Amino acid sequence: MAEITEKLVEFYGDGCTHCKEMAPKVEKLEEEENVTVQQLEVWENEDNKELYFDVDGDDKCGGVPFFYNTETEEWICGGTDYETLKAWANDEEVNN
Repeated sequence: MAEITEKLVEFYGDGCTHCKEMAPKVEKLEEEENVTVQQLEVWENEDNKELYFDVDGDDKCGGVPFFYNTETEEWICGGTDYETLKAWANDEEVNN
């Protein structure tokens, strides 16, 4: 069974264009902010997909990429700019 082991989580799909576009931003975030973003593939991995639906409930995003901060419960649905991603990682409010 899949489980969340990090504060910051990205749910993504293999072959997802928006997820691929976010990859360099996630790498930069991990390097510059010294954080780890747990990446869970949900299109092919059924355990990760189940975990995704437990977190999202199909209300917040309903797709990928879906970024979730387990401490603040702040989330980002889809692609975003680096500054918003950084704010999310630093526990700032990013969604309304």
